[in-house]
Amino acid sequence: MDAKDRMILSIIQEDSTFSVKEISEKIGLTFTPTYERIKQLEKQGIIEKYVGLLNREKLGLNIVVYCNVRLKEQSKKVLETFEKNIMQHDEVQEIISLSGEYDYMLKIIAKDINSYNDFTVNVISNIPSIGQYHSSIVLHEVKKSTKFKIDLG
Repeated sequence: MDAKDRMILSIIQEDSTFSVKEISEKIGLTFTPTYERIKQLEKQGIIEKYVGLLNREKLGLNIVVYCNVRLKEQSKKVLETFEKNIMQHDEVQEIISLSGEYDYMLKIIAKDINSYNDFTVNVISNIPSIGQYHSSIVLHEVKKSTKFKIDLG
């Protein structure tokens, strides 16, 4: 990957709606080599997919909660079963396996505190392998980004 590829990645992660022509103008290449570079970055899996970022608050999703989960045991089967179960719920935006005090951190988005409470009562607390969970409600998102720092050098 060279500097032009990194420039392409930087542009695309800022705004994936730019056309190949616009990207080619920004990086100083013609259309065809820019197009081929983008296709190669997609083929290599560096560009995984293109998505639209939605404003959750305008959709009425006003609560973000980080829920730390400790399982009763950490056998491979229990971990896989928990992951398979929790991944089915659209409220859970991220699932992160951790070292340390907790086994997982879940990022959960809900309409309001009552919706989150319903989710914990009807989903989280009913997963048999969960030994304990602890919720931290986000008061304010100071920085929210999907960009990776890419060294253009």
